Amino acid sequence: MKKLLTLLLLIAVFAPLFAQNWKPVVKENIPLDSIRLSDPCIMADTNTATYYMTGTGGLLWKSKDLKWWTGPFVVAQTDPDSWMGPHPMIWAAELHQYKDRYYYFATFTNRKVIIDTVKGNEIERRASHVLVSHKPDGPYVPMKDSLYLPADKPTLDGTFWVDKDKKPYMVYCYEWLQNWNGTIEKIELKPDLSGSIGEGKVLFTAFDSPWSREKDEHGNSIPNKVTDGPWLFETQTGKLGMLWTSWVFSDYVQGVAYSESGTLDGPWIQEKEPITPPNFGHGMLFRTFEGKLLLSAHSHKDVNGRYVRIPHLFEVDDSGDKLLIIGPFQP
Repeated sequence: MKKLLTLLLLIAVFAPLFAQNWKPVVKENIPLDSIRLSDPCIMADTNTATYYMTGTGGLLWKSKDLKWWTGPFVVAQTDPDSWMGPHPMIWAAELHQYKDRYYYFATFTNRKVIIDTVKGNEIERRASHVLVSHKPDGPYVPMKDSLYLPADKPTLDGTFWVDKDKKPYMVYCYEWLQNWNGTIEKIELKPDLSGSIGEGKVLFTAFDSPWSREKDEHGNSIPNKVTDGPWLFETQTGKLGMLWTSWVFSDYVQGVAYSESGTLDGPWIQEKEPITPPNFGHGMLFRTFEGKLLLSAHSHKDVNGRYVRIPHLFEVDDSGDKLLIIGPFQP
């Protein structure tokens, strides 16, 4: 008994130290549907002829054919003395190649810092941020600015777009937890993406969607308040569109909007119906090395109160003014 108590004491003392230096076990030949991952983002890097997949959790997988993957690898390096703290949560990471560098757009949360309390809910310090690397598989490290977005606003799911004015922008969500009507906004970035310029501008709100719904405390159907996972794209006809995700009651669903002006400023016209089947969301688009356009999203299933999310691929047609989902893609 004494030996057991001693062992438990040692575990309690040293476990935090082990956790700080924890590294995942890297495995090869992992099928895509065996990976559990929210917000899967895949970058097809022509320089290395490799697909790189990341998402919530801050880990990275590599593949040559989209079917078999190697990973996970730890690639994000944050500053423990920054607002993020020593062990931030990492959500919805994306990889973007821009000019001669690779950029890691992600949402970081410091759960030990509370910035607001709204309707009894404590809101943690959370923001979209950008790291940089010279290689697609990292390591990704901090740049000059410690802040990209206001410290008193919870923001998430930042993505990247170069608009018609040739300037780079971050497009992100202002989380509904504070204003109870989530928004999607843009902010200009410095030429090297090392920080932001000026203030954010609202592109549209969750309530603008005709398809996302929820029920109030009386059971009445009302507009859903969640904005999630923006991703910008252009169709082959030059139409600017945006994927984004919300809910239709209990179903997590992928929607799409199109800009009438062809720029981020919109106005943004929402499609009447979601673009994917129920319980697929947080999508992004990429082209395979063979030129096929694919949508990467995760499936969403509640199992005993725990979300199970698995990456899925859909083949997409963008030859017209609007995206069309052809069907599931099996690599």
